[in-house]
Amino acid sequence: MRPWIVDDELWALIEPLLPPWPQKAPGPRPVDDRLCLQGILYVLYNDISWQLLPLELGFGSGQTCWRRLGRWHEANVFDKLHRLLLAELHAADELDWSRACVDASHIRAKKGGEATGPSPVDRGKTGSKHHLICDGKGTPLRVITTAANVNDVTQTLALVDGIPSVAGKPGRPHRRPDALLGDKRYDSNPDRRELRRRRILPVISRKSAPNIKDLGKLRYVVEQTFSLLHHFKRLAVRWERRLDLHDPFVSLACSLICWRRLKKVHP
Repeated sequence: MRPWIVDDELWALIEPLLPPWPQKAPGPRPVDDRLCLQGILYVLYNDISWQLLPLELGFGSGQTCWRRLGRWHEANVFDKLHRLLLAELHAADELDWSRACVDASHIRAKKGGEATGPSPVDRGKTGSKHHLICDGKGTPLRVITTAANVNDVTQTLALVDGIPSVAGKPGRPHRRPDALLGDKRYDSNPDRRELRRRRILPVISRKSAPNIKDLGKLRYVVEQTFSLLHHFKRLAVRWERRLDLHDPFVSLACSLICWRRLKKVHP
């Protein structure tokens, strides 16, 4: 099966989120939104240059697709889709709010640009870093892209506060895990105080003490999520100079991970 083909069920969720075209838009009739999305997915899965997008597949030109990607990012389409799918998982009791895990992963940034810097793990070459928070089952809740030389601990509260309000069940939307798990890179007493103020138990190893027992057995899910995220080849290496063209790829990948998990629940 070609993974960039958008099935009818997924398209039924995405289509209402897309901004409408102006009724009197100048120029020729625009390429169909569904075909453009499939072109974007083709690039996301295969990590090819926009200029090499196969015209025979009917996606339109690479320029058409990346412009559509930027337009949809401005309308927060993929963030809305991610939140919608999280709500569906929450309704199906497939989100584990008992704990959340944080971690970060370096990627090479081939062309530099926004949110890039010398990577401390890649001989100082230009890179970026994906900071991720996921639930206890590894479902991605929020990803932040920064320069590669940004310390992980600086993004702890931004990740926690960036978790969207997740509906799906009666009552107030859910957005706070009961506990936050992190390794020694997230050791910070001010962050611990802020987490407790948010009624989140910090389970974070201290640099001056041995690792918390069995913490790795609970945090392995975040490594699995990074593996899934960087399975999309466009995210394993960053080519976009502009962050507003890289971040929608990240958000779309998170949505697709959630969609796969939802399909396992409701095949």
